[in-house]
Amino acid sequence: MEFEDGGRSGAFLKGGESTQNFEGETHRHWKKKHHESASQRNRCKCILDLDEMRNMTSLIQRTPELLDQTVVLIGGSAGIGLETARRARTEGAKVILTGRNPERLQRAASDIGALSTAAFDATDFKLLEKFFDDLPAPVNHVLVTGPGPYYAELADFDFDRARRDIEAHLLLPMQVARNARNKVRPGGTLLFMGGTGGRATAKGFVLISALTAALPAMAKSLALELAPIRVNVIAAGFVDTPLSAELLGDQLENRRNQLRAELPIHRVVEPADVAALAVHIMANTALTGATYDIDGGQQIVAH
Repeated sequence: MEFEDGGRSGAFLKGGESTQNFEGETHRHWKKKHHESASQRNRCKCILDLDEMRNMTSLIQRTPELLDQTVVLIGGSAGIGLETARRARTEGAKVILTGRNPERLQRAASDIGALSTAAFDATDFKLLEKFFDDLPAPVNHVLVTGPGPYYAELADFDFDRARRDIEAHLLLPMQVARNARNKVRPGGTLLFMGGTGGRATAKGFVLISALTAALPAMAKSLALELAPIRVNVIAAGFVDTPLSAELLGDQLENRRNQLRAELPIHRVVEPADVAALAVHIMANTALTGATYDIDGGQQIVAH
């Protein structure tokens, strides 16, 4: 008995079944099994491909945005400065912190693993110049933060305090630019903290309105003068920092609740939000001469 008739067409199997019928059934059965096996192999291949992709994804890691770069943070012992230093460290940067309070500065440096620190008042421009002169190597980026703004109506205006405010918010960035121009690598950035609050018109905003308008204009001119070093401004609204807590005192929680209810983002802007923007500006070498707002939509809902 043969399963293939070997040229003897019409041979019969047991029970009278023709070999031709048997061969047809066998071929159909084989094709069905082959199709099932092929489908199974394809499914297995897809599973293997997905597993391979997952393994490759786990092996491929994103290159840190500031790898092997050095960031100087003037006012880096707390708030936005410290949070930016922390973010820069996670992106592979070495950081140099400055601040007025030596103890707080040392705690911050230990917390994030700073390369070095320098405790001085940045508005003492001779000390600022010495700081930059003493830097042992070129740096990539400099972030400058400052004290809170001065609000006062003319009847109560303190011109001595206003002069200090002008030094901190206008002359300090200019001094940093002059001293850093030979210390910052080409393509690096000088990044100055400004604000959005002074864009409003209100009694008591005489000085802060002028300074708010002046800093972005100054940054544009500096970006041309210092190129290829980049110069940018971050204009923040309310940020939940220790400085905000100091200024608002027991009204801080009320202010937080108000912003949570009013802002489109339904939360308060944190130092980490500003830090993320600062690091992006540092890393993106196409950005210069510009001002970047970060206020959670505060301006568009302002009354």
